[in-house]
Amino acid sequence: MSSASRFADARHYDVIVSPVITEKATLLSEHNQVVFKVKKTATKPEIKAAVERLFDVKVEAVNTIVTKGKTRVFKGVRGQRSDVKKAIVTLAEGHKIDVTTGL
Repeated sequence: MSSASRFADARHYDVIVSPVITEKATLLSEHNQVVFKVKKTATKPEIKAAVERLFDVKVEAVNTIVTKGKTRVFKGVRGQRSDVKKAIVTLAEGHKIDVTTGL
């Protein structure tokens, strides 16, 4: 790997929106997995490359989930929540990401 390819491109920052910090996501961290909100158009190889470059870890697998937005009523006005795509990233043994510190 050349020194230029080790640094994160701007496109890697566009793929990952934010980490998911919930009770379920915390339980997954015990199994060496981390959950991220990602761009709806992001593919598994793009997510893997972004996580490896941004956090300097080895990724074993990427699983994705698309949560459809619910219809809600607020003060009599009907609205639709946005769809959210999440990625569950399984890290290689010995690698770790602390999502509370940020990038």
